[in-house]
Amino acid sequence: MNIHESAEDYLEAIYMIGLEKGCVRAIDIANSLGYSKPSVSVAMKQLEENGYIRRDEDRLLYLEKKGLAIAKRIYERHETIAAVLMSLGVDSDTAYKDACKIEHDLSDETFRCIQAHMAEHGLEPDLYRAAHKNALSDRK
Repeated sequence: MNIHESAEDYLEAIYMIGLEKGCVRAIDIANSLGYSKPSVSVAMKQLEENGYIRRDEDRLLYLEKKGLAIAKRIYERHETIAAVLMSLGVDSDTAYKDACKIEHDLSDETFRCIQAHMAEHGLEPDLYRAAHKNALSDRK
């Protein structure tokens, strides 16, 4: 299976939901990405058949080694790009939405340069992530 943008999004969603909730179900992914449950089920079957994820007897989803590597790579890109955009003054919601569009197409070279720029200027993606989560919490 070639990993396409949508598969990367699914793997990243599993990773992010797992970080937040500890366990991941297909319905969590459908809710997170705004996809139908049948679409998520088809994608999960393909990811499982190709060794990116596994499901246990309770239908909980887990990333396998190669799925985890892709998920972490995309997540790091997402967070870093969002942080760069927020450092430029883009509001956090827009920065995260735009980062999701950019993260898949950015070359490794460009991403390394972005990371170097962030480090050189003392910009930490974790600080921006915390600010984004606080902004989301304030809305509730």
